[in-house]
Amino acid sequence: PDTATRHRNTSSTKMTEEMNTEALHIVLQQSFSPDAALRDPAERTIANLKNVKGASVMLLQVAAEKQVQYEVRQAAAIQLKNLCRECWVERVSIMGYLQQAPAMPPVLLAPDDKELVKKNLVQALLDEPEKSIRDLLAETLHHVCIHEFPDSWPTLIPQLLETIQQKGKPLRVHNALLALRKVCKRYEYKAREQRGPLNEIVAQSFPLLLPLAQELVHDSHIEAAMMLKQILKIFWSSTQFYLPGGGDPTQPSPALVHPESMQPWFDVINISLSKPLPEGQPATLDERNAWPFWKVKKWAVQIMSRLFSRYGIPTYAEDESKVFSQYFSQHVATMFLKSVCETLNMRPSGQFCTDRVVHLCLTYIDLAVELAPTYKLLKPHLNFLLYEVCFPTLCLTPSDVELFQNDPHEFVHLQNSPLADFYDPRMSAITLVTDLVQHRGMDVTQPLLGYLTEILHRYAAAPPEQKNHIEKDGALLTFGSLSKFLLKKKKYAQELEGLMVSSVFGDFTSPVGFLRFRACWMAQQFSEIKWSDDGSHLRSLVMMVLQRLSDPALPVQIEASKALRFLIENDGAEETVLPVLPQLLTEYFRIMNEIGNDEVVAALQVIIDKFGDHIEPHAVALVTQLSQTFANYCTADEDDDDAAMAAAQCLECIATVLKGICDKPELFKPLEPMLIPLVLKILGNDGDFIEYLECALDILTFLVFFPNEITPELWNALPLIYVAFDQWAYDYLNLMVPPLQSFIGKAPQVFLTGVAQLPEGNVRYIDLVFSMVSKTVTNDRASESECRQALSLLTSILHNCPAQVDSYFKSMNDIVLAKLGQQVKEDSPWTRFAIYQVLGSALYYNPQLELSEMEARGVTEQVFQQWMKDAESMEKWLARKMTVFGLTAILSLPTAVLPKSLSSSVPNLITAAVKMAERMREDAEKRPEEVDEGFVDEEYEEDEDDGGFAEDQDVRNEVDEAYKKALSGVANWEDEAIANFLVGDFDDDGEDFDEDFTSPLDHVDESMFLSDTIKAAYAREPDFYQQVQVALPPDTVASCQKLFAHVDSVRMQASS
Repeated sequence: PDTATRHRNTSSTKMTEEMNTEALHIVLQQSFSPDAALRDPAERTIANLKNVKGASVMLLQVAAEKQVQYEVRQAAAIQLKNLCRECWVERVSIMGYLQQAPAMPPVLLAPDDKELVKKNLVQALLDEPEKSIRDLLAETLHHVCIHEFPDSWPTLIPQLLETIQQKGKPLRVHNALLALRKVCKRYEYKAREQRGPLNEIVAQSFPLLLPLAQELVHDSHIEAAMMLKQILKIFWSSTQFYLPGGGDPTQPSPALVHPESMQPWFDVINISLSKPLPEGQPATLDERNAWPFWKVKKWAVQIMSRLFSRYGIPTYAEDESKVFSQYFSQHVATMFLKSVCETLNMRPSGQFCTDRVVHLCLTYIDLAVELAPTYKLLKPHLNFLLYEVCFPTLCLTPSDVELFQNDPHEFVHLQNSPLADFYDPRMSAITLVTDLVQHRGMDVTQPLLGYLTEILHRYAAAPPEQKNHIEKDGALLTFGSLSKFLLKKKKYAQELEGLMVSSVFGDFTSPVGFLRFRACWMAQQFSEIKWSDDGSHLRSLVMMVLQRLSDPALPVQIEASKALRFLIENDGAEETVLPVLPQLLTEYFRIMNEIGNDEVVAALQVIIDKFGDHIEPHAVALVTQLSQTFANYCTADEDDDDAAMAAAQCLECIATVLKGICDKPELFKPLEPMLIPLVLKILGNDGDFIEYLECALDILTFLVFFPNEITPELWNALPLIYVAFDQWAYDYLNLMVPPLQSFIGKAPQVFLTGVAQLPEGNVRYIDLVFSMVSKTVTNDRASESECRQALSLLTSILHNCPAQVDSYFKSMNDIVLAKLGQQVKEDSPWTRFAIYQVLGSALYYNPQLELSEMEARGVTEQVFQQWMKDAESMEKWLARKMTVFGLTAILSLPTAVLPKSLSSSVPNLITAAVKMAERMREDAEKRPEEVDEGFVDEEYEEDEDDGGFAEDQDVRNEVDEAYKKALSGVANWEDEAIANFLVGDFDDDGEDFDEDFTSPLDHVDESMFLSDTIKAAYAREPDFYQQVQVALPPDTVASCQKLFAHVDSVRMQASS
């Protein structure tokens, strides 16, 4: 660094060493300065606070001092939260082991600093009136609780409960409730056995919270609503996964046996939703959504929806919950239903209701549809639910239309948001309507379809100035949402063609933009219609969608581009699309340049895959555009999730293009200048682009496997793979192995002589690969699948580098034989099979060298005993072949150099090799039964009625029941099984890409090699092998004769 920089850094360090509260206050103030000369040193000082003793205490003092400027207090609270989160204890990963060891030991807060923070934090929080600072202090308390409570902070709960009982101090009571909720949240997602502290908190606090809630629920002051909201959040955190237990955390909650004990809480929650709102709602929408009275209603219905989904359907209840479930379904669910329906009636009656509350109420109604007692109460009000609540909720609002016209990018984002299911009342209304049709169809379907059809007829008959475009859009949205149901029912499916032609086709040219949007969406939903005409309707539909790709409205373009991926799967669509394929691709790239949308790119990928035979002329242009689009997307705003997903989809699309030209290796050359920098960028940069790593490795595999030779620039990827594996992408080993195998197999000499320039010095490529294998196979946390993949790299080296890697035999055997020793007692043999592939390859490479390595470790006899035992159950092609090669290679050695344990076992080796070769030949000669892959016309459901369940029946769902059974199984797993699940270490039947493994040995026939070696051995040592022949079982002798005859026959046929 230059002198000025050194001076600045020195000044910054000196300042922090002399820090006191007043100096800290000044630094925090200067961090807001527009003057960089003041701001930059202040920011460096703040970044170094973790190295200053007492910094956490001083930050808390500044944050808590009411006389200090608000922005400075807020900045102090933020830094305090970050400091406590980062420096309270040494951080560990989710799997329980330390994160990658840093170069320097982590900086931790001093014990006396921690005690002072704990002592003063609660008091500062209790007295804090500013919401932003209060929330930051509460979050800090949450971080501290994770490590200190309950063992090292036994005074916390008594202090909070004492404050909660104070009269006339609503701010302190509210803040104590806020703090208590943060403590409860610590255990919200814990397993039952780990919820002991939460059960104790509930036992101490609920007797205080319940009477307080019963008092607050009748109070119309805003402070009362704020406190009640916190109580409901505490109840949520304490109950959403398990009802609070008694003294034994391993036992179910007493409330499950005595559900009536929870009734006072249910009454409070019910009143919280049903009680009228006080006068004086805020004016703006954002202020109303944040108003504590609406928050109370939101938490009330969220709690009840959660309890309903967990306990409300007795059919799905676990055995220990049956009593509670019966009580809830008969008494609580029905009681709360009235309040939910009254809340849903607010909008139809002209009152305001927040979207979130409507969404949660509709979710509750959806659950009530499945339960017979609640459905009986709902049934008389179905018209109200469907036509006064759900349908208006489905329809576009004026703000939606304004967004469509003035901010189309945001409209597209909201339409495609994966979070919509969790907050958008439109989505919950769609779900309720579809579930009513599916589960209670006999009561709902016919009237609903009649209502929607009437809307369409009314729209068609109305003069232009009187047409209700929003109402029609809502009707089409409802029809499309029911598409799966309607397409399965013959009586409805036959009418869908008329619906599309009469009510949708005309909207492709409507002057109303959102109707053109809806028409394209309908084309997706009903793309599987069986058209009854000569194909002209399908051709017309495809042409209309193609024309909408250049629509003036961006949302219409997006929806049209998504629709084509479904339409082109229909017979006859290809002839319409193929003539305009170049223009079609141009339109897709224009749209992709306009907005990042992964579904658009996914649609392009389907088109490329569908027209793969016609992509060759466009390959360079496609990859060029996709590479540029990826570069634009991946450098977009880091908060733009749509662009990030679209960027990954671009890479998948590139891989699809490469797949389409893989039989034309010469086409790869002009693509490399674009793709190699892209791949190297993702592999490098310290993992900044890790979300794209999987796709980049796929592309790299294409680039090194299919072309006739590997471009020199591509070799830069090999050390980057190693660095990524070593530092930030260990879990991607399975995707790294295929390109590494191609590097080894395509250019073994470059692989053997190549050197990577790493920070630690020059390292040979082969040493990098051996390091990856060793780090994987010797790591207890590596999955067995990863170990097998790593071992396959050793197999590749042995196959592709004959007589050139003798010096690596010792380290290779250290790795492989140690792993075999660990695997001997494992029930699953798949990793042992991978080890035998390496050992067989090593024996084929140099049998004497490999046997000497085994002998040096004194394991020869044990290895071959286990190998022969496992050979009986081998089914994998590569393991079998390398077993034959390895055992046969031993026979090429003079008996004088064989270890004693093997010279006496030659008959057993021959028997095992011959039997294995015979099984392989028999399997190869078997012809798989022909499978009719023709199209099977899907049968319609021929129900006379619209199906569903009667009003006195609970809904039974096979999928839900299977899911519940699966969850029940998961609940009984041991901790080790859960850990294995999280790291992907379940037995996977050894599906490790044998079929994709290629090497020079593919061209060596195992039967010929075995036959030639046995004959050569007999000629070399006739006396010994005469004795061997006598010792062979008769069936082995017969198999040998068959083997010789088969090989001779094959050679005769080849020569003729």
